[in-house]
Amino acid sequence: MAVIINGKELAAKVRENLKIEVDELKKQGINPKLAVIMVGDDPSSAIYVRNKSRACDEIGIEFEEFLLNEQTTMEELLSLIEKLNGLKDINGILLQSPIPAHLDIREAFNKIDYRKDVDGFHPINVGKLSIGEDGFVSCTPLGVMKMLEEYNIEVQGKNAVVIGRSNIVGKPLAQLLLNANATVTTCHSKTQNIAEITKNADILVAALGKPKFVTEDMVKDGAVVIDVGINRNEAGKLVGDVDFANVEPKTSYITPVPGGVGPMTIAMLMTNVVKAAKLQHNN
Repeated sequence: MAVIINGKELAAKVRENLKIEVDELKKQGINPKLAVIMVGDDPSSAIYVRNKSRACDEIGIEFEEFLLNEQTTMEELLSLIEKLNGLKDINGILLQSPIPAHLDIREAFNKIDYRKDVDGFHPINVGKLSIGEDGFVSCTPLGVMKMLEEYNIEVQGKNAVVIGRSNIVGKPLAQLLLNANATVTTCHSKTQNIAEITKNADILVAALGKPKFVTEDMVKDGAVVIDVGINRNEAGKLVGDVDFANVEPKTSYITPVPGGVGPMTIAMLMTNVVKAAKLQHNN
């Protein structure tokens, strides 16, 4: 029987430890604070922002939201980021995506001070990750690594296959696995004979956004399967990128959807905000 990796439980434990740490920091006069910028009124973004605000409340991190309307210009967005960069009491800045199509999200991410870039999207943080230096790492991949660590899953020397090459999950996760001494293969939409590659994976990560893409014939016996996908099926039910019911019996460890990687993303965001507050205070 596979061990089901419980992301909800682990995220609660991370938040509990952060709460203790934040209480200690406050005694030293350090008050971690996160600023979230939301442009437009995307309903799922509003839910994500609300969840982030709740997590901040629970841990004792201050939270401030900046709502910009759909018609906001690039100049206005960059000017707000510039202002937040300069505010000493704000430790982390997060731009909630997606943003309206007329705005350049890459330019906006690049404008955020890399020392406040708690999403890990700034080129300096991406560069630090690729050369193995300490910086801020994208929250979902960081959450995946935390799960592997928490469940004592050996990464060093293992064959790891990541399906998906997004800048937010696939690429940084492949880099983290490589930094942890795994042998890493990245598969994507142009990869041929994908099942031949995934069948050799000791650790298989699905992060491509296609419901039930990974089927049991793609997974080797005893593999560790991490499902990063969050999709809605025809019935409106949340499903992952892995066909859980059929794949689970073959695995040694597997993450469910929901309740797997999802809760870890926000827990790692909170971890990054606390880290930013400490680094800025020490400097």
